[in-house]
Amino acid sequence: MKKLFFIGAGKMATAIAGGLVRSRTFAADELGAGDIDAAAAASFSQATGVECAAGEYLPDGEAVLLAVKPQMLASALAGKEDLLRERLVISIVAGVSIARLTELTGSARVIRVMPNTPALVGCGASGYAASAGAGAADVELAAKILNAVGISMRLAERELDAVTGLSGSGPAYVFEFINALADGGVADGLPRSVALQLAAQTVAGAARMVLESGTHPAVLRDMVTSPGGTTARALEVLAERGFAGTVVKAVRAATARSEELGKKS
Repeated sequence: MKKLFFIGAGKMATAIAGGLVRSRTFAADELGAGDIDAAAAASFSQATGVECAAGEYLPDGEAVLLAVKPQMLASALAGKEDLLRERLVISIVAGVSIARLTELTGSARVIRVMPNTPALVGCGASGYAASAGAGAADVELAAKILNAVGISMRLAERELDAVTGLSGSGPAYVFEFINALADGGVADGLPRSVALQLAAQTVAGAARMVLESGTHPAVLRDMVTSPGGTTARALEVLAERGFAGTVVKAVRAATARSEELGKKS
């Protein structure tokens, strides 16, 4: 029996499986996968070196990771309840509660995860919540899997909507900022390719400073800002236009929408 079996072989499953193999958390032959889409199954296997069954398959793993679209979850699990009942079930399916996952799988050992797309490049940020029936070893395994493609934090399930609003949807806000930053450079005469590369590297570098220094972003901001200088002038414009407040409102709007969608799942 495999150590971990992926139900669904899309981009996020491929990223996680690839991260597990590259980090030597698991060997490729300790993992398995299945997907009804033959093209997705072939792409997964090619990218990760992990065998992926196409069409009908059995979830042959001590733990199972659900990585299908929410609307396909019930059909993907149909007829597999007896195989899943005693196994750890880890789900990255958006908006599906632990209670619903337990209902669909019959398992009391459920870990619900909210990942984000930077996991595709090994820089993910995931929040996860565990069911009452999930033991310490289950939680440890889930964290090990998620940490192979970034960082993870254990939270209460009620906090996962806020994780969705912040880090789940957050990459889109950052992409928007990078694009706007580059637009500013282009407006002042830089070639588009140069402006985009400088903007992306600036965001990546600033984020790394926050993560590696442990210094509050406001302190790092003030270190860049000379009185009466260029940065101070730019920050004044951002404050006048309500930049910080707009970002807060965006996160809260995404969180509220996640709560709405969760009630429908």
